[in-house]
Amino acid sequence: MEKLFEEEVERTVSFLRAGKTILYPTDTIWGVGCDATNSKACDRLYAVKKRPSNKSLIVLIDSMECLNDYVVNVPVIAYDLIKGARSPLSIIYSEGKNLAKNVSIDKTVCIRVVEHDFCKEVIRQLGRPITSTSANLSGQPTALNYNDISEEMKQSVDYTVQLYHDIMAKPKSSTIIRLKEDNTFEIVRS
Repeated sequence: MEKLFEEEVERTVSFLRAGKTILYPTDTIWGVGCDATNSKACDRLYAVKKRPSNKSLIVLIDSMECLNDYVVNVPVIAYDLIKGARSPLSIIYSEGKNLAKNVSIDKTVCIRVVEHDFCKEVIRQLGRPITSTSANLSGQPTALNYNDISEEMKQSVDYTVQLYHDIMAKPKSSTIIRLKEDNTFEIVRS
């Protein structure tokens, strides 16, 4: 399994480096993603998902240490919230940096430190964050596992990760919170 894992990571990273879209497992649900620093790849992702470009994407990073690379000002409370989270937590920060402009509709950026082994390794080897949005066409029900993903979506992406297809757990989307200037937060999605 380890060799297959390593080969799949390498293959996925090569598609991401080429500006392609991927269908992949995350620490929540299956997602559609691309290199979060590549504007053309993000445009392609919006087209694949048939998602309005006025909806922001979630950005996945592999460690808390990377937050300062992609967020202008990381409030101290963010680290406490991430460390204390018992389930996947995506945080909206007031201003992002070093990301494709079309990742977000405004200056804000929504980032999750991912805990999925495959995602972490892909991001680590890519050396950049990846985007994540649910693996369904915009307006359609969210696909909770691989078997729920429509054939249209599977055919629209450039590459589908060939691991974790048989895992039938019923995961859920991440909790999303927005940090406020006064070091408090509001829950956007629970």
